[in-house]
Amino acid sequence: MDDQLARVLDDLYQEGRAHDGPLADRLLRLRNMTPDAARLISTLIRARRATSVLEIGTSNGYSAIWFADALRDTGGRLTTVDIDAGRVTAALANLEKAGVREYADVRHGDGAETLAGTPDASVDLVVLDAERPAYVDYWPHLRRVLKPYGILAVDNAVSHRDQVAAFHGLLASQGEFAVALHEVGDGVLTGVRVR
Repeated sequence: MDDQLARVLDDLYQEGRAHDGPLADRLLRLRNMTPDAARLISTLIRARRATSVLEIGTSNGYSAIWFADALRDTGGRLTTVDIDAGRVTAALANLEKAGVREYADVRHGDGAETLAGTPDASVDLVVLDAERPAYVDYWPHLRRVLKPYGILAVDNAVSHRDQVAAFHGLLASQGEFAVALHEVGDGVLTGVRVR
């Protein structure tokens, strides 16, 4: 990670915390991933040598910058989607400022629709950082789009354990996934498709 990118990430993280602090309505918050969670997922991208990553829940692009930087190393590309057009615009500007815009396709749209339109076995890693109650409904498409040994990473799996519990249970009940809960940042639940 170069100095410019590190500065952009640090500034964005601090701005996000300052922005979210006084807001009671969570939908108005940026809800950026923690640096430790983003670092873990970036490491998974590099370890998997992922070339195709799908992120559902872009916000202002903080985590997308981490992932695009990792994909620069693997020669891959990130597709990230958010339902809020203003956040898509902010994410594009922030990716440009960080110098990794060419490694990310930022889309304005619905996560479920994006998953439904993603080809079978085409994604190395999927990151879920959106509306947690929707994850169970994403399940058929998540299974369909992941490549063999593809990774599913879910943020907020400890901080919002109750909202992720049904999805965690569903993932753990599938014999085809090796599941782990990492108490990093707000908690990252991972599932690796091993069968």
